[in-house]
Amino acid sequence: MDISPKSTPVRQFRTETGSLLHLAWPLLAAQLAQMGMGVVDTVMAGRVGADDLAGVSLGGSVMWPMMMLITGVLQAVTPSVSQLRGANKYNEIGEVIRQALYMAAVGAVLIVLILVNIAPFYTLLEVDPDAVKISVAYLKITAIGMPAVMGYFVLRFLCEGMGYTRPAMLIAVSALLLKIPLNLVFIHGYLGAPAMGGVGCGVATAIVMWFEFFVICLIACGQRFDIVGWQKTWSAPQLSRIMALLKIGAPIGATMFFEMGMFSFITILLGRFGSEIIAAHTIAMNLGGLTFMFPLALGMATTIRVGFHVGSGDLAAAQLTSKVAISLTIAAAALLAVFVVSFRAHVAGLYSSEAQVLALATSLMAFVAVYQLFDNVQATVLGALRGYKDTQVPMMITLVGYWLVGIPVGCVLGFGWIGEPMGVYGFWVALVVSLAVVAIGVCARLVWLGQNPNRIDRLSA
Repeated sequence: MDISPKSTPVRQFRTETGSLLHLAWPLLAAQLAQMGMGVVDTVMAGRVGADDLAGVSLGGSVMWPMMMLITGVLQAVTPSVSQLRGANKYNEIGEVIRQALYMAAVGAVLIVLILVNIAPFYTLLEVDPDAVKISVAYLKITAIGMPAVMGYFVLRFLCEGMGYTRPAMLIAVSALLLKIPLNLVFIHGYLGAPAMGGVGCGVATAIVMWFEFFVICLIACGQRFDIVGWQKTWSAPQLSRIMALLKIGAPIGATMFFEMGMFSFITILLGRFGSEIIAAHTIAMNLGGLTFMFPLALGMATTIRVGFHVGSGDLAAAQLTSKVAISLTIAAAALLAVFVVSFRAHVAGLYSSEAQVLALATSLMAFVAVYQLFDNVQATVLGALRGYKDTQVPMMITLVGYWLVGIPVGCVLGFGWIGEPMGVYGFWVALVVSLAVVAIGVCARLVWLGQNPNRIDRLSA
């Protein structure tokens, strides 16, 4: 990127915008397709009945935080590869990938153990038993795909760290196209398969996870990655390298877990109010998830760009990347807010035909228009901080914002611990408050880091 004195600030901004969007648009397509699989499950299970929708939603509320925790740990691969690439140290990248695959295998085992033994957790929280029956079966089947999806993410992050973001898009879109007919087969019992209702979504999900792993293996073994040579030799687990990755990745995983865990725990707490409330909440959350895809993709692209600039020693370019990314995500948030307010009733109608569910979901979507501004900013800023390998302080900010602010405020307002209970609305107010706290905190951290280059050097080392 040209940041010489002859290059004007406007030209610098435009150049970096182009570079970010070039990386981000395939990631956006990949995330939308990935989100699309969740939407497909929600829509198709919802058409079977509220219990099936609630069961799949509860299952996702357990599975996704676990997946995000381990996937976040594995995300240490992206800035590590990106900084090594910026420093032209390609010979070290292969060892990073081999050690990350060991981490993925252990993480997959842990997730499987949790998913197949989840029933007592639901009982403890007094969740609707009709929804629990579906959720438990859904999770046990989905667990079959966990080893595959963890391996997939390691090789995906290798591609992204190398600045090659299209594989994630191509695989995710293909997976979505495969997911829809598989859902039809196993939910409704076509082609001789048993009609499994919401549980059929789990069967389709497990199959798709193995499909994604197979395709990413073909890509990562291609000629483009010969310079890395991750697959050309075998390495035993090396504790020092694994610990170095964990130092970066564990806080990323915890950060993602704190956010996803808060959203999921709120969904589980709302299980006390019945399947209709869970269904409406899930519909609104799905829309919120869709609006989140652009800043999430932009945050990933920002990690790659900032990591590359830091590795090449160009801190001014890294700061410019962060400023451009934040500007883009704020502009996108404003446009998305208009879309949500204008089309929320139409969107809700895609998910359910039950009048009570539709009315409540439409009202909750008004909260989405507000909270996605804070959610979008924090996602993009976290991406910038990860490019610097600054992950521990952001983790603490999210812990405070989501679990020491969000959950208590939600319980106080929702269950009426002080004053009249607001029900589901109280928990949505808490979501807005917690996301605002995190957004302010991580922005302050990014500003501070930009003024302390010595700290950036220590993080890179």
